[in-house]
Amino acid sequence: MPAERGTRWGWHELDSRWARRLVAAAGIEPGDPVLDIGAGTGAITEELLRAGASVVAFELNPGRAAVLRDRFRGCDIKVVQADASDLRLPRRPFKVVANPPFAITTSVVKRLVAPGSELQRAALVVPSYAAMRWSDPAAPGSTRWRRDFTLHLGRSPPRSAFRPPPPRNVSVLVIESRHAAARGVGGGSSHSAASFGQESRRKFAGAVDLGRRRS
Repeated sequence: MPAERGTRWGWHELDSRWARRLVAAAGIEPGDPVLDIGAGTGAITEELLRAGASVVAFELNPGRAAVLRDRFRGCDIKVVQADASDLRLPRRPFKVVANPPFAITTSVVKRLVAPGSELQRAALVVPSYAAMRWSDPAAPGSTRWRRDFTLHLGRSPPRSAFRPPPPRNVSVLVIESRHAAARGVGGGSSHSAASFGQESRRKFAGAVDLGRRRS
């Protein structure tokens, strides 16, 4: 289904409450490498770091990228100022929790389910029409990627959860690898991943405390 004509989709910032819910529902574990695509000023990034994830935040806008670097200085995060529609994905297993610019939904999903992708799980906030299109059995290219991935709908945030509100309804598109259990995320023991996640959370707490003292 094509994008609705006359509708302007752009970047719509998700509020902190729904960012928290999205990360909690995504099953992020301490030490998980997670991409935040179209990170904005860090609503989802903050919750990922709080969960102990190792975050790569993609943000094209130079002002918002600068905010991310300053806000999360000292945390386990790499901020990449790049076009999110032209992602270079990790070569090891990773997860995605993101609210990408809605206009690039198709290019992001195509990249995540492309042959060779090491994606384990993704929770993407996208326009509802796009979520329905990609979760349909006849989704674009499904004969190629369906043997490796499943796509389905998650809980939908209301339009009031965004600033500015999007012009139409949105949904959460969940992508899951059929091979995630065999590959694993992080590549280490559960003990080492937990230790790494605890260190990430300590860095995050320390950075937040330093930020409060600065202000």
